[in-house]
Amino acid sequence: MSHAMSLPVPVGSLESYIQAVNRFPLLSAEEEQRLARKFRAEDDVEAARQLVLSHLRLVVAIARGYMGYGLPQGDLIQEGNIGLMKAVRRFDPERGVRLVSFAIHWIRAEIHEFVLRNWRMVKIATTKAQRKLFFNLRSMKPTLNPLTRAEVSSIAKQLRVKPEEVSAMETRFAGQEIALEPAGDEDDTYAPIAYLTDRSPEPPEVLEAKQDENLKARGLEAALGSLDARSRRIIEARWLREKDSATLHELADEFKVSAERIRQIEEKALAKMKGAMSTA
Repeated sequence: MSHAMSLPVPVGSLESYIQAVNRFPLLSAEEEQRLARKFRAEDDVEAARQLVLSHLRLVVAIARGYMGYGLPQGDLIQEGNIGLMKAVRRFDPERGVRLVSFAIHWIRAEIHEFVLRNWRMVKIATTKAQRKLFFNLRSMKPTLNPLTRAEVSSIAKQLRVKPEEVSAMETRFAGQEIALEPAGDEDDTYAPIAYLTDRSPEPPEVLEAKQDENLKARGLEAALGSLDARSRRIIEARWLREKDSATLHELADEFKVSAERIRQIEEKALAKMKGAMSTA
């Protein structure tokens, strides 16, 4: 679906992009349901496009909560847009839930995946111990909801860290919560209250749990060990350096192949590592 529709892209002036997406009108519940039914029944790409366009401002709002990772906001938005398109593709208008409730979790899941793919750039986890806590906590969280005091205590005991360290790390990687309503007199029309008449959630928690499980930090060395020498060299140069990571073109020159071939090897290696980590 992403290749079949024309959407604004957050490149160049980010401010211009945000102004552009804020101009797309919000849909009423009736309009949303009509378009969703049309897309579901007829595979109507234009109906899907309208559903996506009306929620692009929501992606901007969610992406703002992840700016503390030191990743480009445009990249965060782009990844969130992919999550939004996945949500539109899977949205069932007969469930009686607004698309925004469903889409929030898909958008966050895609941004989480992007952050984890780019762990070398995660500024909040600067030490080996912090990185271990970051990845283990991601895999151990039972749901998308904030941890209870008992869960914090249990995880802290298992990881042999202080409960306050668990709470602090959870706050950092969870991203800023999206307020249901804008504060004060702000015209925050991207706030979910603009879309909702109720707060019934529809989170794809099974997907989130699977992603978390597959991205455990422990077993990283075993996962690297499952790669051939060239794949390991590419992963280490691209993902495991603290700074000055290699570009696709630099590695293409080194191995005398195309940059696209390096990207394919990298993608296959990451998938293999995820599989190894899931059984660690």
